Amino acid sequence: MASGYGLNGGPGRCYPFWQEVLGCYVVNSGEGEAGKKKCTPALDDYYECLHHRKEAMRTMKMQVAFRKAEAAHPRENAPKAEQIRSLGLLGKEEEATAVISQL
Repeated sequence: MASGYGLNGGPGRCYPFWQEVLGCYVVNSGEGEAGKKKCTPALDDYYECLHHRKEAMRTMKMQVAFRKAEAAHPRENAPKAEQIRSLGLLGKEEEATAVISQL
């Protein structure tokens, strides 16, 4: 788990956080349960380094907020139905049948 060796042989990315947790436990070991509570922030940092849950939650919240903002303000330059028809995509069945009959 916290051997200190990374994938490429150097120190692992979360090893410094693990050292902080161990140091905190060593310093506060005589205080019992109260000492463990003092180490909670260091342990949370270590778990965040391992699993990135807080970062993933923040990213998800930002995506939701972005989607809400997009839905609240529709595109200003969105094409209207008449403009789409004028592109030749709709309402041109006669011309399409003429082209197909020539083939």
